Amino acid sequence: MQKVELLSPAGTLEKLKIAIDFGADAVYGGVSHFSLRIRSGKEFSMEEFKEGIDYAHARGKKVYATINGFPFNSQLSLLKKHIIAMAELGPDAFIVATPGVLQLCHELAPDMPLHLSTQANVMNVLDAKVYYNMGATRIITAREISLKDLKEIKRELPKLELEVFVHGSMCFAYSGRCLISTLQSGRVPNRGSCANDCRFPYEMYAANPETGTLFKLQEDEGVGTYIMNSKDLNLASHIQEILDSGVVDSLKIEGRTKTSYYAAVTAKAYRMAIDDYYDGKLDSSKYQYELESLQNRGYTDAYLVSRPFEKHDTQSLDFTMQLGTHQVSGQVNEEGTHFLCKYKTLPNDELEIVAPIDAKIQLVDNEIGAIYEKNQKFYLKLKQLKTESGKLLESVHSGNTNPIELPTKLPKYTFLRIPSHEDMGTYPKN
Repeated sequence: MQKVELLSPAGTLEKLKIAIDFGADAVYGGVSHFSLRIRSGKEFSMEEFKEGIDYAHARGKKVYATINGFPFNSQLSLLKKHIIAMAELGPDAFIVATPGVLQLCHELAPDMPLHLSTQANVMNVLDAKVYYNMGATRIITAREISLKDLKEIKRELPKLELEVFVHGSMCFAYSGRCLISTLQSGRVPNRGSCANDCRFPYEMYAANPETGTLFKLQEDEGVGTYIMNSKDLNLASHIQEILDSGVVDSLKIEGRTKTSYYAAVTAKAYRMAIDDYYDGKLDSSKYQYELESLQNRGYTDAYLVSRPFEKHDTQSLDFTMQLGTHQVSGQVNEEGTHFLCKYKTLPNDELEIVAPIDAKIQLVDNEIGAIYEKNQKFYLKLKQLKTESGKLLESVHSGNTNPIELPTKLPKYTFLRIPSHEDMGTYPKN
């Protein structure tokens, strides 16, 4: 049986490797400003992206290169060179957003599979047919589409692959078709530089043009001023309906600019959900336990399984971001021998181990510390905080660059976490 693909974001080379190690079948990312995430695009050089492709291919995984920006006429010559250079790296597909770029990719890289970006906002059979006839092998459908509409597209175009978002940030507008950021800061969403102005708090005023007076409207406490702030998408509890439909080829996670921990946890949670679906043992509480550990804007299942007019809980009106249930306290290095502190750590703190999918954890108890199992989870307690140079510390804090020794090797990129303190609260407020 051909399993649905799990597709994760790769904003950097490290995040690419982490997503793959934690369960992704494929990753997507890009180089330069032709990729729709300028910040993440700058963190990949051509050499690093090639290294990422080789890393994925060596493990039987795929890499999709994003060339999904909206180019200006003055950039077309540079775009042509970029398409040729990216094709030479050997990714498994290009993700493009416009008919012109799709056609150009066909001319310059005729053997490259082409995936149509969600920026094209495909919502129906008519649009899907147009892009399919132009050579798109896969369509990343708009976040606003329903399973019913996906079934209609698949019925008409059975060979066309369909990819849907299942987790991550939601856009205030139709998948990036927004000018608020352009208006306020000159940063253009469809050029990859959205300032996320919809996440800001706003104050409401009433003006009288006849007298020139301006009144600030006072809100009742708790009503909220984040009037355009969408909650984050989370469909981990709807894997049954999505995969039962039989029309979805790839489940996509948003978040190239998010943390390495986010790349790890989202890949692991949805990997478990997909595998459990095929094994007939779905348990949503298990996946939500992981996903709730992430910073988020509140979660919503949005529109794939419910129509937009049926949903009245997709906005988070009184905060822009809140802490998850856990705080990352450390990340294990590639050698697996030490970890770098991400949050204040003291001797005898109980640190939960979040390891890559199917990793083997060795139980141990020695002078450095102990690794043990409790309630089907693995934990680490350090008896001493010992640096590479042998210095013993009373505590270690975020920003300390001294790798701290582990009592035994852990899989590379393993994360250590602790429950968030109640007084950490919601952040940032501005």
